[in-house]
Amino acid sequence: MPVPVKKFGFIAHMPDEPGSLERAAQVITKYDGNINRIQYDRRIDPSTVFYEVTATEEDYAKITNDLAAIGYLQTSLQPLSFLKFFVHLPHTPGSLRRFLRYTTESGANIGFIDFDDTGRHPDRLTVSLNLEDPATVEQLLDQLKSRYHLEILEYDTTGKHLDDTVFYVRFAQEIRNLIGESENTFLLSFLADTNHIVQELMNRGNNPRQVFDSVLLTGRTLHATTGRNFYADVQKIAITPQVDLFCFQLPCGGNTYVLTSEKETLMIDTGYGIYHDDVMAMFSHFGLGNEDRFTQLVISHADADHCGAGGFFSAGALMHTGTRDIIKTNNRAYGSRSEHSVLEAFYTKMINLFSRFRPPRKMTCLPQAGTGSRSIFPVLGSVTIGDLSLEVLEGLGGHTHGQIYLYSGQKGLLFTADAVINFSSLTPERAAYNSLADFLVTSVNVDSDLARRERKALLELAAETDQHLATEQKRCRICGGHGSVSELENGKLVPTGNITHYKIADS
Repeated sequence: MPVPVKKFGFIAHMPDEPGSLERAAQVITKYDGNINRIQYDRRIDPSTVFYEVTATEEDYAKITNDLAAIGYLQTSLQPLSFLKFFVHLPHTPGSLRRFLRYTTESGANIGFIDFDDTGRHPDRLTVSLNLEDPATVEQLLDQLKSRYHLEILEYDTTGKHLDDTVFYVRFAQEIRNLIGESENTFLLSFLADTNHIVQELMNRGNNPRQVFDSVLLTGRTLHATTGRNFYADVQKIAITPQVDLFCFQLPCGGNTYVLTSEKETLMIDTGYGIYHDDVMAMFSHFGLGNEDRFTQLVISHADADHCGAGGFFSAGALMHTGTRDIIKTNNRAYGSRSEHSVLEAFYTKMINLFSRFRPPRKMTCLPQAGTGSRSIFPVLGSVTIGDLSLEVLEGLGGHTHGQIYLYSGQKGLLFTADAVINFSSLTPERAAYNSLADFLVTSVNVDSDLARRERKALLELAAETDQHLATEQKRCRICGGHGSVSELENGKLVPTGNITHYKIADS
């Protein structure tokens, strides 16, 4: 019976010299490994190579053992110490060589060296070093201080000042700063996944540095808009004599909607998990109470900015089976023609990590068979609060598989999730954040053709509702997944009602 083969990934850190790649390939070939993916770009990092290989578990163990034996297998991403200094060398033959012997013996990697005997300082050498062990730094400094006059310019053990000769170690340290200390195994896996989308986007003509920067900027923006920097734009609209609607535009990601009646409080989408404490403080400010007040959650779709704080609430969450499956598979493209996209799979893992994804604990799925249709959308059921009843419409899967919409023709209310958004109402900061996702996955819709059909049908439904309500001098309020609650004016989305700005520091 043949031994099954599997796909394995690892990172190699090898000398930047001729023959290194061939030597690693020889090891892989020796044990019948098949290289499925390799990525190396010395413009990014001159020593780091990413591999995916197919082999049996036994042969893969032999491959990694042999690579480790020759010092090629990277198993750690610990922060390196960075040291930059002036050293005054005697102007005699062999002085530089003697100095370099000490740095070599310490295991230091020279990132920068500068000397010119015709310059302003003919006896001064400028050097920057990266070292793995902080203790080694102290030993090297003791050696050098006893022999040379030194002027320390920078000494950093946090990894903040590492140069691009150790780009991936520096990138890993930036990730640590966003998520806290993590095991090397996790960081190496995340780094390999990041490299894979870099490779994919480079093949599409994008700059690799822009990819890395976009990943980090996503996490940094989320962190930078919490606590005293948290804010929201808020609309409060009376829907019926018994029900009020609140729309909260959070700093990044999707909107959170709250419908309140005398006895019930229903939330439609929860925002990112990282915002939960700030959101609850905001809810308290607007008299909406704490987590226990919410009697039901409705999740429009599985993206982290719409369901990522659901696990903080004891209330059950109503959702489509596709939304539940995306949460379980950790891939926002599940169930779509983009399901095997490395970009979608990575983005889901990345945003869930940075946003502290905590999906609902109690998931109740809508029936799969519709009870009729509204426009092109099957009706899966209804949601009721007070004297308001909302039909649950099943989307076609343009933005994500399992996205749903809520509709009341009688009350003129249409929740369109991410199928219809008033983009012109987004602040420049929100638009810039949203553009990061567009760049990293090339399109936030897993099926753009279906997404266009859904948008067209939803806008037509809103226009038809306006016609039906005209005699009552009412309009259909369109509640998009991002941006303000809006109405149609000459075919364009225009914000409705008053919008107030909330800032947690001022509350």
